[in-house]
Amino acid sequence: MRTELASEPGDADRPNEDFASVGLPASGQGGSVVVLDGVTPPKGGTGCLHSVPWFTARLGGALTELTVSLPDVPLVDALSRAIARTAGAHASTCDLSHPRTPQATVVVSRWSPETVEYLVLSDSALLVESPDRVVTPFLDDRLALLPRSALVTDALVDSTLRNKEGGFFTAAADPSVARRAVTGTLPRREVRALAALTDGATRWVERFGEGDWTDCFRLVRKEGPQALVDRVRTLERADSARSIPGRGKAHDDATVVYVEF
Repeated sequence: MRTELASEPGDADRPNEDFASVGLPASGQGGSVVVLDGVTPPKGGTGCLHSVPWFTARLGGALTELTVSLPDVPLVDALSRAIARTAGAHASTCDLSHPRTPQATVVVSRWSPETVEYLVLSDSALLVESPDRVVTPFLDDRLALLPRSALVTDALVDSTLRNKEGGFFTAAADPSVARRAVTGTLPRREVRALAALTDGATRWVERFGEGDWTDCFRLVRKEGPQALVDRVRTLERADSARSIPGRGKAHDDATVVYVEF
């Protein structure tokens, strides 16, 4: 088995809000990948004493432990338990009902000798390659499908769309959100390799249009996760130099995990 991981902050002066792990049980019979993209809050209060990196480390650590130690627990339930455990760690000090309480997108994949399970919540991505080199993206596209007019201000998004029916969902403090995730199970024999990416890395496809998901996967397989992050950084610098308005963050945290069976 080959595993590679690259994770880099968008700004060297700010902590990386992403989380990534690869869990390989001592039995050698399976494993899991967990990738979280912490949601950067706007200026102003979040109702929480803790940072986004604190939250992603707590949630990611819990989810890694649960997916490895409890292989028979469905991924939805593992995420629900991890959210509940993390919420319990700061419920007594923080307002977890605040719409900007620390939160994250989630990608999880877990494999056994027979199956490969997956879970995707919000706008990170899981790419799966079959033995005949066909690449399939597994995406939660609810945020991408929303009209731009609904996303004009943070206040509007928070009041009408964030973790609300008809909007989009992230892992915050409500364990029930786990059931909103995109999930499924594939036969292990149909999976040759997979890659989990935060949206700071999927920019190569979704923002800059340098290729499709198959091209992106081939780049990661051939040159490694860091090569994709480096190319995104080059594109971001060129984009910033052109001063194109309305493009969001100039540089975003970017994480890529590659697993080849």
